Amino acid sequence: MFDLLSQLFSYPFIVRAVIVGILVSLCASLLGVSLVLKRYSMIGDGLSHVGFGALAAATAMNAAPLAVSVPVVILAAFLLLRLSESSRIKGDAAIALISTSSLAAGVLVISFTTGMNTDVCNYMFGSILAMSKEDVRLSIILSAAVLILFAFFYHKIFAVTFDETFAKAIGLNTELYNMLIALLTAVTVVLGMRMMGVLLISSLIIFPALTSMRLCKKFKTVTINSAVISVVCFFIGIVISYQFASPTGASIVAVNVAAFVFYWIAGLTARKAGF
Repeated sequence: MFDLLSQLFSYPFIVRAVIVGILVSLCASLLGVSLVLKRYSMIGDGLSHVGFGALAAATAMNAAPLAVSVPVVILAAFLLLRLSESSRIKGDAAIALISTSSLAAGVLVISFTTGMNTDVCNYMFGSILAMSKEDVRLSIILSAAVLILFAFFYHKIFAVTFDETFAKAIGLNTELYNMLIALLTAVTVVLGMRMMGVLLISSLIIFPALTSMRLCKKFKTVTINSAVISVVCFFIGIVISYQFASPTGASIVAVNVAAFVFYWIAGLTARKAGF
């Protein structure tokens, strides 16, 4: 095992992927708890499709992918909130509307410009080889910002997640904190797309939270356990991907599925035992 890990970390691109992956996994798992409890967990999938459209446009213009994607996806997250709160298009319908439109726009841009090249496919399905030094630097800065903001506004996010009506009644600006959650989610989704791919990034948001909820009941416990599960599953997935030459994103999701099944069985056993 030690030899395997030393071989793994002898490659600079894997070291970069592990650093960014751990940070993104932490961000996604922390935000995932709030999104799952608010029944808004599929926003990650919707925003990843928006990100693909932005990446396609950036590729066509020879622009920096992350520099283009981050503001576009943030804008889409705010638009999703507005659609859900102030119109007849609610929740999953709003996500489906924006995500499918963005995905179609991305495919059209690609077909009329560069074609489905390797770089675009890396974004679709994820690739640790795609992490450049510039991506790593920007990802570390943005991930740190997400973690700091989440920790600083933890109590406000908790209040908005559990009882938004009560939070509004006591004078909390719920709209502002919902926008903050959307902002942090948008940044996390864009950062994770390089490694997990557009089609799998939402799994980093959904699985750790759902897995943790099989055993834990308190918000704080679920949040901490979700973060631990996410980081451990990510690292095991990276090791499996290296050892068996399997796709990174799919390997990480497979480990998350195994963790979910384990926690689900453990939760059923605990309830039957009266715990």
